Amino acid sequence: MTGGADDGPEWQPHIRNKERRRKLAVRFKDSRDPFRIVIVRDMWLTGFDAPCLHTMYADKPMRGHGLMQAIARVNRVFRDKPGGLVVDYLGLADQLRHALATYTESGGKGDAVHDPKEAIAVMLEKHGIASDMLHGLDWGKWITGKPAEKLALLPAGQERILGQEDGKQRFVQVVTDLSRAFALCAASGEATEIRDDVSFFQAVQSALNKKSGTSSKTPEQIDAAIRQLVSMAITTDGQVIDVFTAAGLQKPDISILDDRFLAEVRGLKHKNVAAELLEKLLKDEIKIRSKRNLVQSELFSEKLKKALNAYHNRAIATQEVIEELIKLAKELDAAGKRGAELGLNDDEVAFYDALAANESAVQVMGDAKLKVIAAELITKVRTSVTVDWTLRESARAKIRVIVKRILNKFGYPPDLQEEAVKTVLKQAELLCADWV
Repeated sequence: MTGGADDGPEWQPHIRNKERRRKLAVRFKDSRDPFRIVIVRDMWLTGFDAPCLHTMYADKPMRGHGLMQAIARVNRVFRDKPGGLVVDYLGLADQLRHALATYTESGGKGDAVHDPKEAIAVMLEKHGIASDMLHGLDWGKWITGKPAEKLALLPAGQERILGQEDGKQRFVQVVTDLSRAFALCAASGEATEIRDDVSFFQAVQSALNKKSGTSSKTPEQIDAAIRQLVSMAITTDGQVIDVFTAAGLQKPDISILDDRFLAEVRGLKHKNVAAELLEKLLKDEIKIRSKRNLVQSELFSEKLKKALNAYHNRAIATQEVIEELIKLAKELDAAGKRGAELGLNDDEVAFYDALAANESAVQVMGDAKLKVIAAELITKVRTSVTVDWTLRESARAKIRVIVKRILNKFGYPPDLQEEAVKTVLKQAELLCADWV
């Protein structure tokens, strides 16, 4: 609020200058910030763009352009939010009709107001589809059960969905559509009746979409606006449901490749969930490798893709893909330990793999000579790279010449050199951020 020095001391903490008000505005526009409610007299009614806003309680007479601008504060589409909710305490419907007429005459297009009946019809249709996809599963404990009982419902729900053809993709889309429709008619009796179901469906959708994180940031859950509309729902507090806890596993602290953990995954009751967990963990691990070792990450990405394609096309059973993924996990673990066996550090292994990508080169030269080449490449390339070498063609040409000279010096097969140079340069680009 604005004010002056003559305002009493109890008001002073709330009287902010322009810069402090700007900082509040930045916070309010951030959907992740806990700052969620503002009482507005005039300043933020117009010219304030915050797409994540979803509800406005109108208790001030407005008309014409001012009314349209005020409503526009909450009408922006944002992630899963399809529109805004205006709670009218004054009976502004007539004024809104006049304002809409002016808006239309001025060339405005689109529906400014949604028909709640249409939203309710869509909501009930999508609710029916989602319920059918989980047919046979009793999720009554989702609201009334103990924490362990609630968590146990998630892998059971995932198992039902993952066992169906294109189940994950279809369920995620259905729940997204359901959530959008629910947001438009959340105050209706029909929405209240299915509120708990919507909460459970969103939780299963969230678990299906959940990635195993390698950083402190968690993946986006259902849009915060829709979560708030599902009052009393478990997910409304923004709680992230950990997929490992739900599956009854301890999340591995350091590596997914621990034998005990893999044995626990193999023994999970819900096999489709087990396969999904392994897929997410392997993708995570490969993503880490992709920042250090180009050839290794590409090799294992291709192997993972091949195994998953066979699984999704039903060419192999769920238990078979679990065994394939566990085998791949162990191969990935072994690949990570190759450096110690070869007597090379991680950077040298990455360049060794770039040189050994062609099997005929390994057969012609042998491991010993490739290790020597890798070590010299690291030394020469590291001393030659500059901050902008990946952007300047002249600098890239210089590095290319250095790589070719080293390959010629050690007798790397000429017919394989061109491809090796390309791979080495790509590998250097990956590591150069740590060098310059």
